[in-house]
Amino acid sequence: MATPAPKPKPAPSTSTSTTASANADAMLNTNTTKPSQPPQNTPQSQRQNQSQNQNARRQGQKPSPPGGKPVKQSGPANHKGPSAKLRGLEKDSPAVRLSKTLSWLLRHGAKGEGLPMREDGYVKATDLFANPKIKSQGLTLDGLKAIVQADAKKRYDLTEETPGVWWIRANQGHSMKTVKVDLKPILAVSDIPTGIAVHGTTKKAWESIAKEGLSKMNRNHIHLAQGVPGDNIISGMRNSSQVLIFVDVQKALDAGIKFHFSDNGVVLTEGNDKGLLGPEFFEKVEDAKLRVPITGW
Repeated sequence: MATPAPKPKPAPSTSTSTTASANADAMLNTNTTKPSQPPQNTPQSQRQNQSQNQNARRQGQKPSPPGGKPVKQSGPANHKGPSAKLRGLEKDSPAVRLSKTLSWLLRHGAKGEGLPMREDGYVKATDLFANPKIKSQGLTLDGLKAIVQADAKKRYDLTEETPGVWWIRANQGHSMKTVKVDLKPILAVSDIPTGIAVHGTTKKAWESIAKEGLSKMNRNHIHLAQGVPGDNIISGMRNSSQVLIFVDVQKALDAGIKFHFSDNGVVLTEGNDKGLLGPEFFEKVEDAKLRVPITGW
């Protein structure tokens, strides 16, 4: 008797296995993959910074830090030499502006302008003519001589030390600490021909001077004239001064304050160790116009 053939087992459902596999894959993807983020717009400041950095790289410069300002370069591309612009006001005549520029260079600006200056304050004329400010005016040796000779206050000394080599300096008024001008010492008030040492100032400045004294400020010395405007005094005071402060030179000398003469006759003093000449050394104080004592003096 024949044995009946076994009934075939039903095939597994493909839809069930496929669904399970898909579910497993979905769970796997959910656990291992982060959903993609939607694109964001780049802030305008960041775009500008990127653009600036691209331009900087093209020019061989350093790019800016993120969110920072452009980096300033210290190389030749950003180096500025001395300006050719003259000192003074636009309303001043060219001659006045040239004179103010010359005075400024020799008293205050030589170092900043790269103008070689000796310790005694002298500058070689050829170096002066090469300065952009002076060169722009086409100043010559004859022109420089004319300026020096015409200066009523005798601010300058122009000398020919060797044949054809001229040097010029300001006689006083320097603010450069490296300048050591040879000055004639005043040992007694009798050394001053007029016997007078007076400082001219404004009424506004007098308010602080009355309390603190005269200050050399950013200059090397306090300047005193041997007289007031109209007394045929060469230099040492502005004609526009409103207040006249007469100094008791002998009292100050006795207190250890040193005084000197400049080459053009200005009385100079460094004051005390703080650069001050105190009110205790004021002999009298007058209104410059009325020539009457200031109240309290």
